[in-house]
This record gives sequence, structure tokens and C-alpha cells, in this order.
Amino acid sequence: MTDELDLEQDGLEQEGLEQAAAARPEERPPLELTETALEGLLFVAERPLTRREIASLAGVDRDTVDQRLGDLEVSLAERGIRLVVDGDRVELATAPEAGALVARYVGADAIRLSPASLETLAIVAYRQPVTRSAIERIRGVDSDYTVRSLLHRRLIVELGRSEAPGRPFLYGTAFEFLERFGLTSLTDLPPLDVDVAARLAEEGGEPITEPLPLDTDDVPTEA
Repeated sequence: MTDELDLEQDGLEQEGLEQAAAARPEERPPLELTETALEGLLFVAERPLTRREIASLAGVDRDTVDQRLGDLEVSLAERGIRLVVDGDRVELATAPEAGALVARYVGADAIRLSPASLETLAIVAYRQPVTRSAIERIRGVDSDYTVRSLLHRRLIVELGRSEAPGRPFLYGTAFEFLERFGLTSLTDLPPLDVDVAARLAEEGGEPITEPLPLDTDDVPTEA
């Protein structure tokens, strides 16, 4: 009799789990979005999450998400993990102070960017969105291989297409760029020399007419 009751209880528990898993997001009960819960969610996430995703998962409003993200960013300021923000997307990354030790552990300290790659990456970072032809006009050399190499390393991404003839791709920096250089957002980029800024201002910064779906001294030193 006891075995039968246990089996029945197990069946009810399994049914409850299946119903919970099948429930639509709007039917899920809201959860308390604490700093601890938010940090845990971002830790297990395999990709950057948008504020909208976090709000939907927790069943809270965007203001609550923004408040908890702000609290978490402050709490992590002196720790080995940082909150990285790129527009509406957020994720956790190692702090730049831990970069050398982490790189030694994963064997990434041997992987360095060439001067050409750093120069191209700087142009993209400061003038995004920018086309490859604009990069080449600024650098004065063909940059096809360098751009493809940065794409392969996921330091830059294709953001969309330009209005220019042929509608070339527009490039911008990726989350990996922020992680690689120990930045929490693009606003952390160091200011450019006036002459360099004027030169870059001649090209780039083009509007994106067809967005793609998402889902040197002036260059920051690699973390």
C-alpha cells in the first residue's frame, strides 16, 4: 500500500513539474528578483541577456530589472567579476585586474592581436557602425583579411547594411571586445587625441538601414 502511495505521489509531482514547464511565460508566478538571483541567472546564461528577457523570466517590470542591475554593478565593483553592459544586453565577465591570471589559466596569454588588427579594431570601436571601405580609407590599405579575422575572433559583428551602393555590411564591436579589453561599456573607451578624432570623424558612423537580427596608443591595453 505504501509503495502504491509513493508511486501515486511521484506521479503527481511529475505531472506538476510538466505543467510548470509547459506553462506560458505570462502564466508563471512572479519571482522576487534579488541581487543573488540576478547574479546566478547571469552566471549560468550562455549568452548576454536583454533586460526584457530578465523581466519576462522573473515576472517583474523593467524598472525593477534596472534597479537590480545597478545594485549588482555596485556590489561587483571590487570583486573578480564585472557586470558588462552593451546597450540593452548584459552579462558577467572577469574583472580586468584578474585578466593576466585568467589568461594564464586558459592559455590565452599567447594569443595576441597584430598591430593591423588593433588599428582596425580601434576604428570600429570609435566609429561604429562603419563599413569595410571606410576602414580601408582611414587605414589606407586593404583590410578584408583583418576584418574577417576580427569577425572570426568575435571581437566585431555585422550590425546591418549601409545605404551606400551595394549596401555593404556595417560593423561594430561585440561583447567579446568589452571582455577582452576589460571594459564594462563603450563609454569606458579612453578619449581620443583631437587630431585622431577629427580623422576618424571623416568616415564611419553611418546609419543602419537594414539591421541584422541579434540573437596603438589610443587603443585600450588588452586585459
